[in-house]
Amino acid sequence: MAALLGCAALALTACGSTKDDTAGSAGGGGGDGKGKVGVILPLLTSPFWQSYNDYVPKMAKSEGVDAMKTVNSNSDPSQQITDINNQLNQGVKGLVVAPLDSAAIAAGLDQAERKGVPVVAVDVAPEKGKVAMVVRANNVAYGEKACEYLGQQVKTGKVVQIMGDLASVNGRERSKAFRDCVKTKYPKLKVLEIPAKWESDTAASKLDTLLNANPDLKGIYMQAGGVYLAPTLQTLKSKGMLKTAGKAGHIAIVSNDGIPQEFDAIRKGQIDATVSQPADAYAKYGMYYIKAAMQGKTFEPGPTDHDSEIVKLPSGTLEDQLPAPLVTKDNVDDPKLWGNTVK
Repeated sequence: MAALLGCAALALTACGSTKDDTAGSAGGGGGDGKGKVGVILPLLTSPFWQSYNDYVPKMAKSEGVDAMKTVNSNSDPSQQITDINNQLNQGVKGLVVAPLDSAAIAAGLDQAERKGVPVVAVDVAPEKGKVAMVVRANNVAYGEKACEYLGQQVKTGKVVQIMGDLASVNGRERSKAFRDCVKTKYPKLKVLEIPAKWESDTAASKLDTLLNANPDLKGIYMQAGGVYLAPTLQTLKSKGMLKTAGKAGHIAIVSNDGIPQEFDAIRKGQIDATVSQPADAYAKYGMYYIKAAMQGKTFEPGPTDHDSEIVKLPSGTLEDQLPAPLVTKDNVDDPKLWGNTVK
């Protein structure tokens, strides 16, 4: 039972398979965990989501989940609701969804609840609607880690954050955390902002305009390297402002995602750091929790056996906050980072 307590009363397979450990499951009974599971992606134009998509069938197999072919909502929140309804009409017994819009997704979640189909949300926490678990990293920490890194590299001057979609809790949390951290800890920095909605073309055009007015920019925080890395580097290069680390005029750049392209850019000195968002673990624990939900298992807040912590959100929903390490030139070749395992 000592091992059980260290796992904060997680379900059977999270803490072990001994008979005594079943007492630590916060809930049990229900279905057998069998049946088709629908998996809905937000988009496939980002290398991050392409990697997640590749991990889904592998992790579904390893977790014993019968996952259907993934569905791409193509960055359209309305289409995502349609996709959910289509999957429900096909008789799925569970859904794993990466919401595009934290508020709009409630319509789809309500449909699933009416049909008695459990849902696990990946990457984005819904504002309303019932989900069995949110599988996500701490997005406030993303903004804070970016702030801390840039604050150590740039002592004074202008920095810009290229923000995500503010209709998403991820975009809001990263933006506010970065802004608040700079204000509190690095008051000599001036924060400029580009709302880019996870759109590469928007990021490129607005960054170009911003650089015309602010050629003395010292730092950049990209909230999604998967969609912002290429346009940011190309824009800087076109203006003769892409200087490698250590050279005069280098603009310090920190990103979020942990894709192989960011790692290559770190090795080349084009960017300085990224926060590795765990695409592999998102797929793995999305499948783990949907199977548990289909079996009627429930969970309680507390540390897990996979180096994360389950927390209760203000909405009452539980979120498994997976680790997301900062990656710099010092650890970019770490073989444990998922970005170094992608072929």
